[in-house]
Amino acid sequence: MYLADLHIHSRFSLATSRDCDLPHLDLWARRKGIGLLGTGDFTHPAWRSEIREQLLPAGEGVYVLRPQLRLPGGPEGEAPRFVLTGEVSCIYKRHGRTRRVHNLLLLPDLAAADALADRLEAVGNIRSDGRPILGLDSRDLLEMALEASPAAELIPAHIWTPHYSLFGAFTGFESLEEAFGDLAGHIHAVETGLSSDPPMNWRLSALEGCTLVSHSDAHSPQKLGREADLLDAERTYPALLEAVRTGAGFAGTVEFFPEEGKYHLDGHRGCGVRLTPAETLALGGICPVCGKKVTLGVAHRVEALADRPEGYRPENARPFESLAPLPEVIAASTGLPAAGKRTAALYEALLKELGPEFFILREAALSGVERVAGDCVAEGLRRLRLGQVERQAGYDGAYGAISLLGPEEIERVGRKVFLSGLKGKK
Repeated sequence: MYLADLHIHSRFSLATSRDCDLPHLDLWARRKGIGLLGTGDFTHPAWRSEIREQLLPAGEGVYVLRPQLRLPGGPEGEAPRFVLTGEVSCIYKRHGRTRRVHNLLLLPDLAAADALADRLEAVGNIRSDGRPILGLDSRDLLEMALEASPAAELIPAHIWTPHYSLFGAFTGFESLEEAFGDLAGHIHAVETGLSSDPPMNWRLSALEGCTLVSHSDAHSPQKLGREADLLDAERTYPALLEAVRTGAGFAGTVEFFPEEGKYHLDGHRGCGVRLTPAETLALGGICPVCGKKVTLGVAHRVEALADRPEGYRPENARPFESLAPLPEVIAASTGLPAAGKRTAALYEALLKELGPEFFILREAALSGVERVAGDCVAEGLRRLRLGQVERQAGYDGAYGAISLLGPEEIERVGRKVFLSGLKGKK
């Protein structure tokens, strides 16, 4: 069993960390406990050159970082595998409307990546951005990918994001068939995105035949694994493709709490207005402060397209876990800032003493967490595992937040008075 994060970006994408190079991605995959990582940005010629120079074949369709390039500071266990992936931003006219759809591509080898990149370069500029913006219909992108290799896979990315997705409220479609036409049958999976989780997607019968995948869309190595797939299969491209296309070996996903996503609810960030779908409808979609249309969030769009009631669960639904990144758990348990030095010190101590981040979040004994990081963090992690999380939903581009312990509880737990049965529990 291993975790896979297939949607990431290199430093050649706009608004990404300069540390999004292969050695740092390898390091942080080890620190997180991720077994299979997408390369991201295969369309960019310079990035493909680095992939060729710095990665070695490690099985059918997967690669590993050259040992001499491995950075210190992470577990020394089995190296994560890389698989060729990339995202294309398709902006085009269809049925009288401008469509903006981001699509994730998986490829079996560098020959297919070269062939597809050559086709895309004839369409537009693939050199200025690792995630190229092309005037290319999503259906035609899928056709090009399958012509480059029958083993290529296109997965519509973060399908509910308002401005750049398959079902986005502003520029998306109503169905897979509307978007991909005669090739809709070649769509086997969709990416739920940070602002939705599987139960929200289960409400659409049209998605029942699709594997629901989850990935980080990381723009820095530290963000790897915000969401991930859980796979019980060999770490090879054919096994990955089988899991995505048929569900065989696809064991589930690790999810953000959807409220943490920056487009979960409706509203206007500039006006400080956050609205539920019902409140938006009551206001006629108009911001009560500025009088302009509000940004419709993921929950609103799901409600508009859903043909099943809230709480519906398909018989073949895969399990999922809702987690939060470990620095956020530390912050939500102690009142410290997530990006602060004390939080970083606790994070590093936990990884040094207990192991990779996902092991700590999912499996580590709470007694060990308490020993290294204190009672508050242990209690917060206990609550996280039980789903005892207070959530403040994100909206209009502003991330949401979680809370595990309030200020009074932090003070009491810190004095070892309020442990909620922590001792002896895992």
